[in-house]
Amino acid sequence: MRMHKKGHLEERLLSCADILTVCDLSDKNMKNAAALKDYFDFEQIFKNANPVHLEIGCGKGKFICEKAAMQPDVNFVACEKVSNVIIDACERAKRGQLQNLHFLNSAAEVLERYFRNGTIEKIYLNFSNPLPKEGYKKQRLTHPKFLGIYRNILKDGGTVIQKTDDRDFYLFSLESYGAAGYKILETDENYLAPADGDVETEHEILFKERGKNIYRIIAGV
Repeated sequence: MRMHKKGHLEERLLSCADILTVCDLSDKNMKNAAALKDYFDFEQIFKNANPVHLEIGCGKGKFICEKAAMQPDVNFVACEKVSNVIIDACERAKRGQLQNLHFLNSAAEVLERYFRNGTIEKIYLNFSNPLPKEGYKKQRLTHPKFLGIYRNILKDGGTVIQKTDDRDFYLFSLESYGAAGYKILETDENYLAPADGDVETEHEILFKERGKNIYRIIAGV
C-alpha cells in the first residue's frame, strides 16, 4: 500500500537541515552516486572526536533517539531512505535536543559516499525488511553486497548488531556473514530482554507482545 505524503514535508525537512543530510539521487545509478564522495566531517558535525555508531533503516527514530540520549559520549548517524519516514525521526530528535545525532536520508547503497573507510564502530540493523521473495534477495540489507560496504566503513574490530523477527531472514543473514568473512560473535534465537545498552524498537515491542521470537546476531570484522 502506497504511503501518503506527509503534509508540508519539504518545509519540515528544511527545518531539520541542521541535523539532516539529504542525498541527491538524481543519478539513479547507485554506483555512480556512491562514487561522488561527500564525506562527513564528524568533528565538524558533532564538535568532538567521540566514536560513531550508525543505524541503517532508522524508521521513525525511537531506537536511535533513545540510544543517543542513553550514550551522550557516542555520536550516532541514522540512515533512512524514505523521506516521509525520516522526518518523524528528525523531529523526535529535535524535541529531545539531542546534540549527538545526525540523520542521512539516503539508500544504503550510497553509504560510502558519506563515510570514509574505517570510521564506524558499530552498525545497527533493526528489523530490516526481510524481502522474502527470492527475486529480491540482493536487496536484503545483509546480502553480501551490503556487507562489503559495511566492512569498508567499519573500523577493525567493528560490529554489526542485527535484530529480526523473521527466522528465514535470520538464517540467510548468518550464511551471508560467513560468506562475507565476518565472525559470528553472538547469536540469540529468543532475545527476550534488552542487553545492557540496548533499546527496544517499536517493532520489537509489538512482536514480543504477539509472542514472536526475536533473533539477534552480533557479527564482527
